[in-house]
Amino acid sequence: MREFSAPLHFQSALSIASQIASGQISSREVTQHFLDRIARADGLNAFTQVFAEQALAQADAADAALRPGGSGPSSSLHGVPVAIKDSIEVTGSTASAGSLSRLNVISDITATAVQRMSAAGMVVLGKTHMTEFAFGLAGQNPTRGTPWNPWDAEQHRAPGGSSSGCGTAVAAGLAPIAVGGDTGGSVRAPATLNHLVGFKPSSGVISGAGVVPLAPTLDVLGPIARSVADAHALTAILAGPDAADALSQQIPPAISEGLRDALPVVTPQTLPVLYVLDPRAFPATLSDGAQRVWDDALARLTSAGWTLHFWTPPAELDIGDLSEANSVILGYEGFQLHGHLAEDAAQPLWDVVRQRILAGGKIPRAEYEQALARRARVAVAFTEAIGPEGVLLLPATGHGALPLDPADSAHVSIGRFCRAGNFLGTPAIALPAGFDDSRMPVGVQLMAPPLADRRLLAVAAALAPALQAPGPVTPDLGHWGL
Repeated sequence: MREFSAPLHFQSALSIASQIASGQISSREVTQHFLDRIARADGLNAFTQVFAEQALAQADAADAALRPGGSGPSSSLHGVPVAIKDSIEVTGSTASAGSLSRLNVISDITATAVQRMSAAGMVVLGKTHMTEFAFGLAGQNPTRGTPWNPWDAEQHRAPGGSSSGCGTAVAAGLAPIAVGGDTGGSVRAPATLNHLVGFKPSSGVISGAGVVPLAPTLDVLGPIARSVADAHALTAILAGPDAADALSQQIPPAISEGLRDALPVVTPQTLPVLYVLDPRAFPATLSDGAQRVWDDALARLTSAGWTLHFWTPPAELDIGDLSEANSVILGYEGFQLHGHLAEDAAQPLWDVVRQRILAGGKIPRAEYEQALARRARVAVAFTEAIGPEGVLLLPATGHGALPLDPADSAHVSIGRFCRAGNFLGTPAIALPAGFDDSRMPVGVQLMAPPLADRRLLAVAAALAPALQAPGPVTPDLGHWGL
């Protein structure tokens, strides 16, 4: 359905695809529209590389497929532009992973995710800024430049990371949808700080082949989008086993096949109980504004007929404890991959990230192996605790985006709420819920048992209208001439 009230750059990816498929607009026109906006948005610092020539060629191919005698649309997002995180490799381009130390590394492979989007008729606009080596949730990167959170034109606030440029690009209408990476909340963080939807699939559902890793056990790709429907559509394109990714081959084919089907309709009658994390079990304190957003969201859900069951997890499933266990795996594996760079004083790393990598080198192998063993055990316990069809609602952050801070420590609450989902290997989705006292977006998240991705997306689609608070859905971009 065409969204007549919204300009093209603030319409959903599915709406844009529908207009392309019906001939109301061409993929080339759409792509050029976004390329023009990117060219005028240097002040937002969202992109590291723009693939203008290649993008227009992909758009022309998408348009040709829709002409008489053509092959027809390749997917529900045929012809739609997409932005990708700068850790995702594309042959002939730089995959810097946000680090000056990789600016001379030119990819000789293209990530499976990019291959699948191209085969689906999508158009890759370019790569976006990120936290160096994805090691941080605020989105800061002083060495390569931190994207600007477009919800505050006067003060440089955290865009959310590590997929920071993805969040800024979608929020500012520079791309209708983006693919980020999530190792400890790095898709959900930019989504929640930019009033967007961010979906982290279960581990292995989307191939990570051709992505510069931080912690392979935990790394997951996922969409940042304007709606749950858009996130579902892109996930359906990306999901499925890949010979180049051993973890993806362990996922039952029915999981990815099911994601390609329409989501079931969920109602208060078919979801008799929605689990809500009891505030006494929160791993971090909410700011006054975030608390108000949380309370108002629960009130709207109740008014809409949803039954809320406040849940206190047993000790083995304590959210904060699981988040810390996730950090053990992340730190240990991050050092194994990037420790040689952090130990080399000549390498131009941001010192905050350097120290985080070096801290991982102090984690004993035995502690790491214990965390891995615990991960498998508690994933089963989580499913048993809320049931295979259960869904848990909890905050995604303790506050909205704060001003940038040199130590990059002001946004630790995001990790305390989000990292548990990575440790459990569950699907998790961030949804817009309102604005704090500084008028900055605050989101909430939903989690479901591992591999219940389709169920989670269906519940998220059902809850999203009630969670959405009154107010603007896009930022005022007049300061940037957009």
